[in-house]
Amino acid sequence: MCPRRITVLGECVADAFTESAGTRNELALRVLPGGGPANTAVALARLGTPARFLARLSGDVFGRLFRTHLEASGVDLSHAVEAAEPSTLAVAELDAQGQATFSFHAQATADWQWTSAELAGVDLDGTACVHTGSLALVKDPGASVVEDFLAAAAPRATISIDPNVRPLLVRPEVYRARLAHWCSLADVLRLSEDDLELLLPGTSPEQACDTWHAAGARLVVITRGADGALASLDGERVQVPAVETQVVDTVGAGDSFTAGLLHHLGTRGLLGGRLTDLCLGDVEAACLFATRVAARTCSVAGPNPPWHDQPARFAPDEDLVRHLDSTH
Repeated sequence: MCPRRITVLGECVADAFTESAGTRNELALRVLPGGGPANTAVALARLGTPARFLARLSGDVFGRLFRTHLEASGVDLSHAVEAAEPSTLAVAELDAQGQATFSFHAQATADWQWTSAELAGVDLDGTACVHTGSLALVKDPGASVVEDFLAAAAPRATISIDPNVRPLLVRPEVYRARLAHWCSLADVLRLSEDDLELLLPGTSPEQACDTWHAAGARLVVITRGADGALASLDGERVQVPAVETQVVDTVGAGDSFTAGLLHHLGTRGLLGGRLTDLCLGDVEAACLFATRVAARTCSVAGPNPPWHDQPARFAPDEDLVRHLDSTH
């Protein structure tokens, strides 16, 4: 089955990776287009799901890079806003395990300036799912506008949210204050174990799932790095193992997981409502697929998810290739 369109709303961020320079008083940066929602839109499009990205794209050098990257991956930018503000920049330092530590340059940048008028004309006919998260849901002045858009979309589409907590930019308390409201809107809540510790310190993943179910989220998925993922559907739970891979870096892995999860559900016609036809077996299969997509992203530099028609770019994975072939 060809999946229906998924609309992604959120930020594009220029990920600048530090590299060794020729002299001690120089710092070289390798800039790649990133940002959680943008990475998810790219991964969806590359997997073969029609993906539309609602973004505010600056006209600066980074904004032009974003537009080229998104369009080259097949993302629909027909409703992207041409913004006057500058792009958001994140400087990433990688440790020996490929884990990234970010510092952000995001004051008054394009991504957070949403107005109601900019989203009022978005047609959701044909959209099975609206996905958003990260800083777009917490950075003012646009955060409330985004929440209102989700509330308006909820009767017509599955709502997916990834909090993607960034404590260097926004205090965790701000996320905590909004999280119950997000759960009341969301059908799918996907977050990392790092997010969990920031949102509910000292709480077990199982307890957290129950808390967020009680607030309204039907499907909660917590990704746990090398320990795989825990998925909970209305309190029924399944643990999915990680896929062993040679890690280059982990940038964009969670975003690729989310894209793999939504793509798999979409190809089976399970998106488009309140997930009433979803069973735990469907969730397990989708998470297994998502872990493979995330593993392929970790095996290359930067947020660079796999293409459905070019598996040779990545290490062989017969199950992944077979699934991608079967959905196209």
